[in-house]
Amino acid sequence: MSLPAYGVAFGAAFILVLLLTPVARRLAIRWNIQAHPVARSVHRTPLPYLGGVAIYLGVAGSLLLTSGWSNPAVRAIVLVGGAVMLLGLWDDARNLKPSVKLLGQIAAGLAVVAMGIRIEWLTNPAGGMVILGAMAAPLTLFWVVALINVMNLIDGLDGLAAGIAGIASLTLMVAAFQTGQTAAAVLLAAVAGGALGFLPYNFNPARIIMGDAGSMFLGFALAVLAVQGMLKGPAALALAVPVLALGLPIADTFLAIVRRLRQGRSISAADREHVHHRLLQLGLSHRDAVIVMYIISGWLGISALAVTNLPTLQGVGVVAFVVVTGYFLAHRLGVLSTRTSHDVKGGQSPGS
Repeated sequence: MSLPAYGVAFGAAFILVLLLTPVARRLAIRWNIQAHPVARSVHRTPLPYLGGVAIYLGVAGSLLLTSGWSNPAVRAIVLVGGAVMLLGLWDDARNLKPSVKLLGQIAAGLAVVAMGIRIEWLTNPAGGMVILGAMAAPLTLFWVVALINVMNLIDGLDGLAAGIAGIASLTLMVAAFQTGQTAAAVLLAAVAGGALGFLPYNFNPARIIMGDAGSMFLGFALAVLAVQGMLKGPAALALAVPVLALGLPIADTFLAIVRRLRQGRSISAADREHVHHRLLQLGLSHRDAVIVMYIISGWLGISALAVTNLPTLQGVGVVAFVVVTGYFLAHRLGVLSTRTSHDVKGGQSPGS
């Protein structure tokens, strides 16, 4: 792939989403497909959905234009990703039970495996590779379902999910290019363009939101492309690259699970204890909280790129530094605490 291919993929998705989002907004208002404030919302007025539909159409259009139907990852993102988007749209409209959403996500993961997209091997930092064999299918399924959910859970503030997806996509695009995974890099450019093309309408104060339709689709697309790109790349710490690039939503989801288990609650129970909620409780404005999370994601992205270019031992050091720093940051923000936000001294409800 020549360098212009990346620009075409990014630009096509960006322009398509930029043009389609106002149309989606008008239709959502006309059909009254809107998110109404609830107890844990940060919005006080209804906001139109359907942003996720615009993102899907823009990314799918760019992928078909630049990479074609013969690419298995394109087929998976267009077909299965479209189903994931519709599942999210259904949840936006009907507020599905968590079990129903999970079954749909598992079905999407199984479809990806059936299409031949699997994590069949991982590089061994000590040398060579580890053939996964019978573990390939379940590990791929877990990865797809996990990434769908981590992007879904991080979508709590205007512009947050779109910005983080854009930063992560660009990080993985550069890493894929550096490791010779050029086809995957072009596809990642399209995802980045779609996410960032939505941002002008979604940054605070948002005029439209992506809903579960958008966040779940972006998580699915990133999961598939990580499998096709970095997880099959030659880097000694290949697994660490997508985990670092998506480190913020992954860590936020992991901490939410730990927190809820320690509180004796269901891991699917909603709360106002995510990282972005804690930043608001510290007194940051909506915009400032999002920008802080962009900075953290950018730092994690730089760390991911460093891992692809450093010797194995130094790469392990980078990962260890990120983990230790992340732990202290989480402790400082109180996201590991079993107390609710109302118990945190000086905390305030983010509103509804």
